[in-house]
Amino acid sequence: MSGSYRLILASASPARLQTLRRAGLDPEVMVSGVDEESVTAMRPVILAAILAERKAQVVNQQLAGHEPVIVIGCDSVLEFDGRAHGKPASPDEAIERWKAMRGRTGTLHTGHHVILRQRGVHQVTATGSTLVRFAKISDDEIEAYVATGEPLAVAGAFTIDGLGGAYISGLEGDPHNVVGLSLPLVRDLLTELGVAWHDLWADRD
Repeated sequence: MSGSYRLILASASPARLQTLRRAGLDPEVMVSGVDEESVTAMRPVILAAILAERKAQVVNQQLAGHEPVIVIGCDSVLEFDGRAHGKPASPDEAIERWKAMRGRTGTLHTGHHVILRQRGVHQVTATGSTLVRFAKISDDEIEAYVATGEPLAVAGAFTIDGLGGAYISGLEGDPHNVVGLSLPLVRDLLTELGVAWHDLWADRD
């Protein structure tokens, strides 16, 4: 329980959960089961927002009748060469993607959709975007990294808070957004809904 609200994270991402916990919140996790591959959009930034909204909406429907509840849905995609990239489907795809990305830049978009169930249903959405500079790494480094399995589990085939952090040479924007959830952006969305961030801090003994 986070403060006086039941807080739900509509995502299976351990990194998102850890980000919220480190910020003093204690959400429950409910996985939406949305088929991400079936969703398309003209632009990667819009795709991230649509996926975040769908995840939050599915979980919200499962919570009908419960108040006060806050649902946070997120989804991340990497925009590279004008295309949206989620999780690689195979090690070979991850290797080829890294060979294309090394020494270049991409933009990590994370859609955020927040639903407040309190005297009705209120919701807002926004997308955070962070520029990512990929280091010039060798074929051996790429193959070793992909062999760990980490790139297969995350959008864009990289992390900044795990083994992949050594292969990212710089960021422009919120680093939390690259991990999968922008704390400042979520705070802004909650403020728009009339919820103070500090009211969501978990009860402490």
